[in-house]
Formats: sequence, structure tokens, C-alpha cells
Amino acid sequence: MKLETADLVEMIKSCLREISDEEGFELPSLSNDTEIFGETGFLDSMALVSLVTAVEEAIEQKTGLTVSLADERAMSQTRSPFQSITTLSEYAALRINEAQADG
Repeated sequence: MKLETADLVEMIKSCLREISDEEGFELPSLSNDTEIFGETGFLDSMALVSLVTAVEEAIEQKTGLTVSLADERAMSQTRSPFQSITTLSEYAALRINEAQADG
């Protein structure tokens, strides 16, 4: 199954809602540009790990592909893929496309 960026955005928002419920923190209003991590983000590092894991699992459930979103490549980028919902969805789409190309 192919996931479009809009599908990934909704998947990330859903994962954020689940993590918020589990960890008991209040979510801001979620839009594509909501900053999730970094100077103005609302997630701490532990919640970010939970989010990345949840998104990776959701991608695998939807597509059957195993992707790693928190790897050396993600950490070495000048613009963090974890900055906002949009940047994370774009990075996830890139990794999904690469996994599909690798067969």
C-alpha cells in the first residue's frame, strides 16, 4: 500500500494523540506545521522516542515495510526531520520510498 504525505500526516497526528493519552500530557492544536521537537516543540526526548516507534510500527502495519526513522542519517541532517509534523511526514515518505525501491 502506498502512503501519501497526507496519510502520513494523519498517522503522525494519531500517534501523537495516543502517546498524549498514554503519557498524560496535553497536546496543542495539531496542524501540519505544529512543531513537535526542538526549541519550540512540545515533546521531550522520551516522548519523541515513543512517537518515532509508534510511527514506524504504524508504517509497517499499513505497508508491510520496515523503516527506521531515527538513524544516523536522520540525526546528521541540518534540518531535523523531527522538528514538525510536516518534516517528519516528509522524512517518513522518503524512507518508505527508499524501502520500496530496495524491494
